[in-house]
Amino acid sequence: MLGILLGVLFDGLAYGMLLFLISIGLSVTMGLMGFVNLAHGVFAMFGGYVAVVLMQHADWPFLASLPAAFVAVAVASIVVERLLYRHLYRRSQLDQVLFTIGLTFMAIAAITYIFGPSQQPVRLPAFLQGQMRLLGLDIGIYRLFLIGVGLLVMLGVVFGIERTRFGARVRAAVDNPVMAVGLGIPVGVVFAATFAIGSGLAGLGGALGIQILGLDPAFPLKFLVFFLIVVSVGGLGSIGGTLLAACIVGICDVAGKYFLPEIGAFIIYAVMVALLMWRPQGLLRKRA
Repeated sequence: MLGILLGVLFDGLAYGMLLFLISIGLSVTMGLMGFVNLAHGVFAMFGGYVAVVLMQHADWPFLASLPAAFVAVAVASIVVERLLYRHLYRRSQLDQVLFTIGLTFMAIAAITYIFGPSQQPVRLPAFLQGQMRLLGLDIGIYRLFLIGVGLLVMLGVVFGIERTRFGARVRAAVDNPVMAVGLGIPVGVVFAATFAIGSGLAGLGGALGIQILGLDPAFPLKFLVFFLIVVSVGGLGSIGGTLLAACIVGICDVAGKYFLPEIGAFIIYAVMVALLMWRPQGLLRKRA
């Protein structure tokens, strides 16, 4: 029984790391930039399709397709942000929600037309397949890889926001954009760069998650609720809170589907309600 519990815990952590990689960008754009981007899952889906196209049609290795997915999604998100999103920053949240939901349906229709409605397969390299023996447990190598990538990304984002000049500019542009402009900070450029990094991480998560989450045109809507749960439970703009919430959601979802398959899909909603009743502002508030 202990082995089963540890196995479920490990699989839940790996799943949670995927949710963190995709959700952290949404947490940043909603918490730091104050922009409600419900099309965030589209960028994750785009990253997955970039990886699939590079591997299937250009014979790129899996690991090389990951940074390519990050860069491609980041560049595409800058175009979207400059052409569309920047006009909505001062609009109401309802306008932002309606626009980004509409953009999501447009993206789903476009992907369905180009690639069809079926799931996209991906083949992992041999060294990421199979299992390894660790502390008496058979651990999936790819899930261990996901946990490692998630922790590295978390450390990189924390360092970038809290310890760099760029992070200081982001915080200044969010707290007082007028004063930031007066100090010579290019607020528009800072917002575009922040949005690109968050979207690029979503693309990276989408590419990494093909094997576990699957990839089809319905991806943005299928997992939108999970991303919103992670962001709301973790606390807007809180990197540590997003990681903690993603791990909780991942573990509860995997455990529920394993031990209570009849109602397992609903357990995360009960957990979300309980956590938000306990901490309405999120598990970890954004540092002022």
